[in-house]
Amino acid sequence: MKKITTKKLAIAGLLIAIGVICSPLAIPVGASKCFPVQHLINILAAVFLGPFYGFTMAFITSLLRLAAGMGTLLAFPGSICGALLSAILYKHSKNLPLAYIGELAGTGIIGALAAYPIALFVMGKETAIFAYAIPFAISSAGGTIIAIFLVAALKHTHALDKFLR
Repeated sequence: MKKITTKKLAIAGLLIAIGVICSPLAIPVGASKCFPVQHLINILAAVFLGPFYGFTMAFITSLLRLAAGMGTLLAFPGSICGALLSAILYKHSKNLPLAYIGELAGTGIIGALAAYPIALFVMGKETAIFAYAIPFAISSAGGTIIAIFLVAALKHTHALDKFLR
């Protein structure tokens, strides 16, 4: 296991705090809540922290949102799958568009499919297997668009280069 650095731990904590504090910015779509800020921080975690921290940050954020009554169990598969796939693709390619695609596919497809058994067996909601694909994709797309602009601004000011060194 890699050495835990204070810098990465502090950034993960900051991203978790932003995710929990910005929970009221959720948009209800069907049985799920579209939460674009979560997807924004998933991409930032993918670029700045990597898969382990991205996964952990998404899990803890979902757990805290659920404990505070600001999220649902459906936050777990969506945010975790998006954060993990985004981080894995970015780690192996260093290509930002792949990080964005990883968030969209991880949340909108894989996370939506993983949400089905949670909704059915844990929450008792009978839905079609692809019922969460559109709400998850909408939420992920909103956060990804915001992340594209934010990361572009960080690159333009060379803040991204300084951090990644």
